[in-house]
Amino acid sequence: MRILRVPPPPRMARFHLPPPALPSPRLRGRGWRIWRGPRTWAGVDRRPPPVFRGRSSPATAAAAITSVGAQPGTATEPPPGSGADPGPYSRSSPCAMDWQPDEQGLQQVLQLLKDSQSPNTATQRIVQDKLKQLNQFPDFNNYLIFVLTRLKSEDEPTRSLSGLILKNNVKAHYQSFPPPVADFIKQECLNNIGDASSLIRATIGILITTIASKGELQMWPELLPQLCNLLNSEDYNTCEGAFGALQKICEDSSELLDSDALNRPLNIMIPKFLQFFKHCSPKIRSHAIACVNQFIMDRAQALMDNIDTFIEHLFALAVDDDPEVRKNVCRALVMLLEVRIDRLIPHMHSIIQYMLQRTQDHDENVALEACEFWLTLAEQPICKEVLASHLVQLIPILVKGMKYSEIDIILLKGDVEEDEAVPDSEQDIKPRFHKSRTVTLPHEAERPDGSEDAEDDDDDDALSDWNLRKCSAAALDVLANVFREELLPHLLPLLKDLLFHPEWVVKESGILVLGAIAEGCMQGMVPYLPELIPHLIQCLSDKKALVRSIACWTLSRYAHWVVSQPPDMHLKPLMTELLKRILDGNKRVQEAACSAFATLEEEACTELVPYLSYILDTLVFAFGKYQHKNLLILYDAIGTLADSVGHHLNQPEYIQKLMPPLIQKWNELKDEDKDLFPLLECLSSVATALQSGFLPYCEPVYQRCVTLVQKTLAQAMMYTQHPEQYEAPDKDFMIVALDLLSGLAEGLGGHVEQLVARSNIMTLLFQCMQDSMPEVRQSSFALLGDLTKACFIHVKPCIAEFMPILGTNLNPEFISVCNNATWAIGEICMQMGAEMQPYVQMVLNNLVEIINRPNTPKTLLENTAITIGRLGYVCPQEVAPMLQQFIRPWCTSLRNIRDNEEKDSAFRGICMMIGVNPGGVVQDFIFFCDAVASWVSPKDDLRDMFYKILHGFKDQVGEENWQQFSEQFPPLLKERLAAFYGV
Repeated sequence: MRILRVPPPPRMARFHLPPPALPSPRLRGRGWRIWRGPRTWAGVDRRPPPVFRGRSSPATAAAAITSVGAQPGTATEPPPGSGADPGPYSRSSPCAMDWQPDEQGLQQVLQLLKDSQSPNTATQRIVQDKLKQLNQFPDFNNYLIFVLTRLKSEDEPTRSLSGLILKNNVKAHYQSFPPPVADFIKQECLNNIGDASSLIRATIGILITTIASKGELQMWPELLPQLCNLLNSEDYNTCEGAFGALQKICEDSSELLDSDALNRPLNIMIPKFLQFFKHCSPKIRSHAIACVNQFIMDRAQALMDNIDTFIEHLFALAVDDDPEVRKNVCRALVMLLEVRIDRLIPHMHSIIQYMLQRTQDHDENVALEACEFWLTLAEQPICKEVLASHLVQLIPILVKGMKYSEIDIILLKGDVEEDEAVPDSEQDIKPRFHKSRTVTLPHEAERPDGSEDAEDDDDDDALSDWNLRKCSAAALDVLANVFREELLPHLLPLLKDLLFHPEWVVKESGILVLGAIAEGCMQGMVPYLPELIPHLIQCLSDKKALVRSIACWTLSRYAHWVVSQPPDMHLKPLMTELLKRILDGNKRVQEAACSAFATLEEEACTELVPYLSYILDTLVFAFGKYQHKNLLILYDAIGTLADSVGHHLNQPEYIQKLMPPLIQKWNELKDEDKDLFPLLECLSSVATALQSGFLPYCEPVYQRCVTLVQKTLAQAMMYTQHPEQYEAPDKDFMIVALDLLSGLAEGLGGHVEQLVARSNIMTLLFQCMQDSMPEVRQSSFALLGDLTKACFIHVKPCIAEFMPILGTNLNPEFISVCNNATWAIGEICMQMGAEMQPYVQMVLNNLVEIINRPNTPKTLLENTAITIGRLGYVCPQEVAPMLQQFIRPWCTSLRNIRDNEEKDSAFRGICMMIGVNPGGVVQDFIFFCDAVASWVSPKDDLRDMFYKILHGFKDQVGEENWQQFSEQFPPLLKERLAAFYGV
């Protein structure tokens, strides 16, 4: 049996909460939250500032310079015989202190800045080209800083834009600035940090931190002392500008500021910042808290030394009139909860009361920051103890926060019911990333695990930012997982009113609440579901699109319960209504329904087989109906259907319905179109399910995949050799192609042999297995394992080259790569037999190390145990001497695996190794007994092997010792061994 692939390819729009409610994923393993992204500030940079790449030749630069500010097509020629005339700019380095601009050059730069604010695309392109060319003249950067800091007669947007272009130049090639230019820029920044304009101060601050981030904190020793001294200025603008710059430096260089490399300036800076918590200006107070906040998560020593003062000052600012100050206070308390909860515990009751108030703050940014507190508190061991008595206040606040605001509804076009004919804009479609193929084993009583979806992104365009509704829903979800049924007495009275409320906005929030608590409160909700599920199915026909879409999501959260009931009771009506919603006139509903149906497919699996014709009719009809974005989600629903019903899809009637539209899309897409990703993933699942049914379509699909791999490798090589001439390739094309080839090899089995014979895939695979990108290696090893099973005749000649590469990738730092390499080695063992002997030592020590490694993921442990067993099966003499080093973790890793071929071969291997080295199992024999008892129905000859080992051990120790030994067995183990093996 093929080792199943888990996780499945990432769902384009499977929501941990529905599109209107869910945030983007946060990086620390929790699906709800996101650390705030890169800093932006309002009003500074409406268009992306130019990015400078590469250098132009002197001649073209000169031509551009002399035409700066001229109309397109009017560039003037340099004087004959003069070479490339630099015009007013100089290639020689100016002296920093006395630099003055040439008036003609200054006017040209100003004209260029004005042109760059034009909305005309052609003008923008000309400006970009000129900027690139000008950038090779060092003192061009002096002109830019001059406009920013000295040209106060110019309007602020033009001055700021000049600074932003300079910032990009610094980012791109600051290291090549001549020292006088760099010195002039740094001097101007510090001299003008107190500019009267807040926009210019902010721009200078960003320029300072960009220079600092280029390794200049060490090379600009006066920067931090000068900025800290400027904080003492009685001029508000100077103090605020310096603080703004310091805040950005703290954000971008927090680790460096707490290092010996700079002689630990935080020891001075933190106490200095704390003094400004009591400043009369709210902007300054806000800057001060924001600066200190940057060092909480890293537990900077200077902050830990002042932690009590910091907390005391925070408490003093808790009821500050300024919302930005309150927001930063809340943010500080949330982070302290995570890293210094010991200091908050004595005040926890008061802090909770404060956060209850702030979660209802009239400023939504403050409320959102406070709402984060409940998410973080839910992760703390003390959560239940400190929060239980406050639930009666907290739950209604969170529920209220889950209602759409009026602005939300406007942004979501909540009044638009039918928009299916409106084409998607490119901004609607977020970039998606393919998740490489991973191999894993089936378990007892296994069902699809929702945890893999925990970090799935929502695709909601207008509300994709983290907001109060999403945060409130996320908080309710995590608290439901902490308090379980104890939450329901506080919720059920509210839910009853919400779910049947006449106002659609209120009803919608009730459906969201019901979905948010599904995971944590499932057991407590079961008695109410027979009444609630029909009501939710009815809501799928609500006249408001936002109600229909949230009902799709909430029903998907209860799909496991629905499937556990008799099919006619809930599954059939739910499936029927969801399929109608897949063809809804509203794009948001289509998306939610498609995603919910994919969840239902995973839960229902073969329960859907009787309805396959109807399901396929609907999904295929959607092909002609969907706009671009939802088409990508449709591919996922089809792929999931194929994964769920497997070979039941291999019927001529179903193939005839499904394959023509898929192949049509396949033919329409170009090799460089990223829409290939979800289509390739979909086809991979379909090929695996259809098996021989995919044969008529396999050749062009196979060839295109090989071409994609070959193209990407060629691009990567060109980029490596000439990075200045070529762009780095997008290796996702290669990864999805490798994964589809895996799907073909798995689905077609031996039929793939001819395709492999006529291609250079083994040569390409050899290169992919050594790629620097882990995901490429991960997919390569999955394909190697599948080709080993399908057509070993083509793999065998390469084994001597492949095995050392597999051995070096047995590195658990890259879990998925290591997992797939381990699995591939196990498959190779089964084909090589005794010929594996020369390669055993290349891999055995690493495998034994992995299986004994603490905190190794279950999937990797299982695959490692299988492969060790298989190595022992084909080369028992080589592996058996190490038996004692791995027998215990080996047995515990495989006791929960279902009976299958992998388990069979591994246990045969362990029995053969025990035959060679019986002493290796003696100390851990109880674990071996437990692993043997995990078999439900081993093959007769394997059962005989178990019987001989168990009775051999019993005979050797004697009846009395065996009785004493078997007294340690749990009752169930004793019972099974007696029943099956008579011991």
